[in-house]
Amino acid sequence: MKLWHKIIITIVAMLITSFVAGRLWLMAFDFVIPSYLAGVAGGLAAILVWELIRWIRKKNP
Repeated sequence: MKLWHKIIITIVAMLITSFVAGRLWLMAFDFVIPSYLAGVAGGLAAILVWELIRWIRKKNP
């Protein structure tokens, strides 16, 4: 997999995770999530996705 494919997949995962975290926070607490918490959620998802892609690549050479 090319680097730009990995970057696009990671960015999409970050955006989806941040959006879902925002929706869940709004439903649970009835106010908008602070932007830094949405960023943390997206960043953690990016790390997990990047490592998952790396692990899949090692598994299937």
